[in-house]
Amino acid sequence: MKRYAKAVLRPAWNALKWRMDGIAKAESGAALTAAMRRADDLENVLRETNERLGKALTRIDDAERQLARSSQIYSKVRTAFPDLFYSDQIERELTQYNDQIDVHELPSVFDYWSNKYILPLFHECGFSTVDEFYAKNLVQAAQRVGGTARFISIGAGNCDTEIRVVKLMLELGLKDFEFECLDLNPTMLDRGREAVDASGLGRIFRFVQGDFNAWIPSGEYAGVMANHSLHHVTNLEGLFDSIKASLNPRGYFVSSDMIGRNGHMRWPEALGHVERIWQELPAERRYNHQMRRAEPTFVNWDCSSEGFEGIRAQDILPLLVDRFDFPVFLAFGNVINPFVDRCFGPNFDADSADDRAFIDRIHAIDEAGFESGELTPTQMLAVMSPTAVDSHVYARGLSPQKAARSTN
Repeated sequence: MKRYAKAVLRPAWNALKWRMDGIAKAESGAALTAAMRRADDLENVLRETNERLGKALTRIDDAERQLARSSQIYSKVRTAFPDLFYSDQIERELTQYNDQIDVHELPSVFDYWSNKYILPLFHECGFSTVDEFYAKNLVQAAQRVGGTARFISIGAGNCDTEIRVVKLMLELGLKDFEFECLDLNPTMLDRGREAVDASGLGRIFRFVQGDFNAWIPSGEYAGVMANHSLHHVTNLEGLFDSIKASLNPRGYFVSSDMIGRNGHMRWPEALGHVERIWQELPAERRYNHQMRRAEPTFVNWDCSSEGFEGIRAQDILPLLVDRFDFPVFLAFGNVINPFVDRCFGPNFDADSADDRAFIDRIHAIDEAGFESGELTPTQMLAVMSPTAVDSHVYARGLSPQKAARSTN
């Protein structure tokens, strides 16, 4: 608003200056005297205008401070009384994803980082892709349980991942099973139905529209899948209790999700690293592609402020640790996240040696932080059992207990 006010007045100032310069060049004494009187009048108008501008800018400053205070109050009220805002958040969530076809698309620099550093962790845990992670462990759950296997995906969205996983499960030899897709958004489920029909897998899939915050299982499952949906859940306790109660004792709950700070914010210990790195970046590397704005200083944005994105992300892992054993656990990412995600990742070129070295350096900060306990990871892939298991595979020895950050 300040820039706008100045932009409006500057042309007027230039016009006045031009007229005064012209007046000063008047050749006749009488004309010069009259012109000087007009100049005095114009100077008085300009002085009064400047005074009004100063007062307006002061009011703008006051309004900005009041807006910041109001935003803080709103955030506290929303946290204290979540039920008051739930319906509005549901509406925003539905609107956000209605037109979103590929909800998992990431920049190329993410591929460089994940292939170099995360893929070896996948191999350590017995799989090469996220789809294979789900398929292998769901098939194993079915074999452990026996009989006709029943599965459900919580927050299935467009069902694109689920279709790929089911195809892999069939390739792995599992034939006798049903796969349910639960989601709140009817538009996304309709796209899922169309994709399933096109794939010829209609005999396997079932579709359930419902809110996972109030999900009541309709029977027992050999496996439950949740692919990047848990960080949208407000009633984590209720959902996890329902999943545990619905699982066969030999079944598995498999999930890939975000487990960092609520709203995908940086915790203070990670924020310090990000802010120091931010000062190294040229202006063009600080452009936020999702928000479509330049960020001269890093904005520790709370993504949950207008919807459910990361609404209780920091509670996911501690609550899971309280309820499940972990046959397989893999966790990664923290300081690196802003530099490879959808917001700022497009600013970096995976074909550039300098950019690759930059990503390598930040990844090393994370790994050193996990080792020392200074940092905790923000993403996980986990296979969970409702009962204790005999063996555990923890990528590079990082257990779920160590990966869970205390919020006290």
